[in-house]
Formats: sequence, structure tokens, C-alpha cells
Amino acid sequence: MSQRTVTILGSTGSIGVSTLSLFEESGADVRIVALTAGRNVERLIEQALQWRPDLAVIEDVSKLPQLRDRLAGTGIKTEGGAQAVIAAAHEPAEWVMSAIVGAAGLAPTLAAARRGAVVALANKESLVCAGPQLLEMARLAGGAVIPVDSEHSAIFQVLQQPCIDKVSRLILTASGGPFRVWTVEAMRAATPEQAVAHPNWSMGAKISVDSATMMNKGLEMIEASYLFATEEARIDVLVHPQSIIHSMVEYMDGSTLAQLGPPDMRSPIACAFAWPDRLAWPSPQLDLAAIGQLTFEAPDLVRFPALSIARQALSVGGWAPAAMNAANEVAVAAFLDRRIGFLDIAATVRDTLDRLNGGGDLKAGAGGDVLEAAMMTDASARRLAAAIVDDLSTVH
Repeated sequence: MSQRTVTILGSTGSIGVSTLSLFEESGADVRIVALTAGRNVERLIEQALQWRPDLAVIEDVSKLPQLRDRLAGTGIKTEGGAQAVIAAAHEPAEWVMSAIVGAAGLAPTLAAARRGAVVALANKESLVCAGPQLLEMARLAGGAVIPVDSEHSAIFQVLQQPCIDKVSRLILTASGGPFRVWTVEAMRAATPEQAVAHPNWSMGAKISVDSATMMNKGLEMIEASYLFATEEARIDVLVHPQSIIHSMVEYMDGSTLAQLGPPDMRSPIACAFAWPDRLAWPSPQLDLAAIGQLTFEAPDLVRFPALSIARQALSVGGWAPAAMNAANEVAVAAFLDRRIGFLDIAATVRDTLDRLNGGGDLKAGAGGDVLEAAMMTDASARRLAAAIVDDLSTVH
């Protein structure tokens, strides 16, 4: 492959670190245009000194003086603040890794798509909050959105374009998280430390909690619906504790195609970077004989109600998924701060959606600018979710 220009939005998080690790291990010919981080200025400095981007951005402006001091004399431009992150997405990189966690990643992802970049999408909230608009924006600009989540990457790889209208089901697999076999009573007392201890994947705290509640699978159902133009009724979730089969596509003739691989995020990142080519790197090899067996089970919707909540939001449509995502972010943050219990996360999201829908607030910001509409819905849902959390925290 010829040299590619690259920007990594969220370079210090797990996906950003894995992306740079992949480039280093594969010897990929890349020139880094921009690296952005939220608060981890020390890691951003280390990355900038190694990869020498044109621009390094820290969203937390209080850390900008430290960034500037440490990178002085290197020729690397330094900026700070949320608007600087969006501006970094506007920089002329051919390939942009969107790896900022949460709704904060929406604006820079839209900016990259709007100018026609190939967006490797690890920020699931961008699709959940404004999926149809994001995909249409990328199409009109001549760019592309390639999924990096292992589940959507798997579908992307096995979904045969000539037969795309012959698909009967998309099947997303889920590890089941750390509480797969826990009772409801035990889950009620679960601590943040237990919730972030994922059995298979190394991820950030928020994503790990989403895995524990299985809200990540709910978000992924919404993503899959938008990415692959598939209605909610034809998207299923199957618990697969080994995390070897990442997703499956079932065709109407009874054939089911699956993508397999070790639980290593560098593999789907490599796919997104090189597509439609393949990137050679010293990837971990899949040894099915050593694994011995692959097991599957249906998800328990009583213990993991987030899946039903997500289906409801997808069925309602409009800005309901954005509201669900916002409420979930508020609830997860409150749980990590020990203000509410583990089971209160899903309860907060459900209560928020019910109240917003009943009050008609899901129509807030409808029409007009995509980002403004999504952010208005996000803000409405956050306010209500925060109030619900306050009520719960007085009891917790």
C-alpha cells in the first residue's frame, strides 16, 4: 500500500492505542496528520514525540500549557478545547479513526465525514445519535464509513454485496460480560470494579460497563440497523462467551456466514485501514483445536433489560436512540461514581425514554442542522436522566 495520511480522534484511549500499535507492528506507511486526546496529556505527549503529527490536540484546555511546553521545538502544532478537536477532524487526512468515547465524538466524526474522509468508526454513539445522516453525509462527500466494532466489522466482511437483498438475519454475538451467570440479587450489589473486569476484552471503563449491562449490544443493534439498512426485527443477539465468532449473516437459503478471530481489536482496525485490501501484521492466530469448543446461549432479557430498551428506541426511531444513549452515559457515570447501583443504570435509561416520549420532548430539535438536533435531544435526555439519578442516589 502507498503512504496514507491519518488522523486519530481519541488516540490515547484503547482503540487509539491499538491503532498506533497496529501501525507500528505492521510497518504501515502512514503519516500522522493529527492526534487528539481528552485528558491524558502524558500519553498524548509520548505518542506525539514518537509519531510526529502535524497537530496534537488536548480537549482539556487546562492541560494545554503542559502539552505546549513538552512539545516546544518539535514543530508540532498544539491546540486545546472541544472546537480544536473538531478542527482536527477537518485537517486533510485521507483516513480518520473515530475513537472518542461517547456523544463527544459526534461533532468531529460528522466533520470528517462531511469533507469526504474514509472514517473508521469506533465511536458507536455517532451512528446511534445520527446514523442515517452520517452515512448520507459520507456518501454525498465521496467518502466512506467503515465499522471498527468487531461485530459490525464481521458483518461488513461477510455481507456479500450481490446478495445483500437476500439476507434474512444479522446475528450479533455478545460475550455476556462479567455478570453473564450472576443472579439479579448479586448484580444488584455489583461494584464498579467488578463491572469493568471484562473476561475477554481490554476496554475503557464506560465501554466495559456497557458490556456488563449489555447496553453495548443494544447500541450495536441500532448501529447494525443503520449501517446495513436492516430493520430491528431481523437483528438478533446471541451470547457467545468465547468471543471467537464476532457476528454472523444468515441468508434466506439457510446459509449462515460467520467471521472468526481472536478477541483483539487490532484485527478489525486492520480491516478498516486496508479495505478492500488486507494488511499483513503479526496478528494472533486462531487455534480452534486449542479452544476446543464454542458455546452459545440466548440472552436473558430479565437480567439484561438494556437489550429490550434498545429495541424499543430503535422501533420508535427519530431521535429516541440519541436520547437513550445520552441517558445511558449519565447513568453509567453515576454508577462509576458510586451514586447509583448497577441495576439502576438500565432503570434510569428506561425511565428517561418513557418520560421523554410521553412529554413529546423527543421532537426537540427535529429538522435543521443534524448536529444541533442531536445535541438538543442529547441535552434534554441528560437533564432528565440526571434528575432521575439524583432521586435514586438519595436512596442508594
